[in-house]
Amino acid sequence: MISTLRKALQQLERERARIDRQIGAIRSVLDQSGTARPRAARAKPNRSKPKRRPMSAAARRAVGQRMKAYWEKRKAAAAKGKA
Repeated sequence: MISTLRKALQQLERERARIDRQIGAIRSVLDQSGTARPRAARAKPNRSKPKRRPMSAAARRAVGQRMKAYWEKRKAAAAKGKA
């Protein structure tokens, strides 16, 4: 088992070296063409999720009642289907 893991590790290291060489070649082409942008320009802007408005107690109660009715219906339908 250890030898299998060592072989797999060596193979992955060779593959990583090959990929690193390819990345270096691509970067050098981009740098020569002048189209490479600085790292800061590539960074995505920090987009946060829109803030949710808090739910009032009455709204929570209404949702709870609707869900309770929904699940009661589902249970009744399931019981009806089994019987």
